[in-house]
Amino acid sequence: MKTANSVRREDLLHVGVCLGKFTKSGKFRLHITALEYLSQHAKYKVWVKPSSEMSFLYGNHVIKSGLARMTENTPQYAGVVVYSMSDIPLGFGVAAQSTEHCQTLEPSGNVVLHQSDIGEYLRGVEDDMC
Repeated sequence: MKTANSVRREDLLHVGVCLGKFTKSGKFRLHITALEYLSQHAKYKVWVKPSSEMSFLYGNHVIKSGLARMTENTPQYAGVVVYSMSDIPLGFGVAAQSTEHCQTLEPSGNVVLHQSDIGEYLRGVEDDMC
């Protein structure tokens, strides 16, 4: 940031961390680069079992059989950060079911709908990260 102060405003393209970008319809879409900041301030968290970590990192949703823990009182459609059992943030998504409903859900039911994960760096899903 200090280096950016020495560059003229006209010559500066961008500085800092790209958290996301606006779509053509005007909605803001978060990128995986925002995960570090989201994980520090996340209100709702989900921990997945080691057996389903790779499935999530390949872009699949988290199903109940892969769920290890979930923050209490997580409402449906709330934004959640997905962690491994060793508290490493893996990505983020949307809670498909509330905490109470997950207890009665069948093992193949979706718990978290995938939005982004750290595997996107390797897959090259987004060629123009920012």
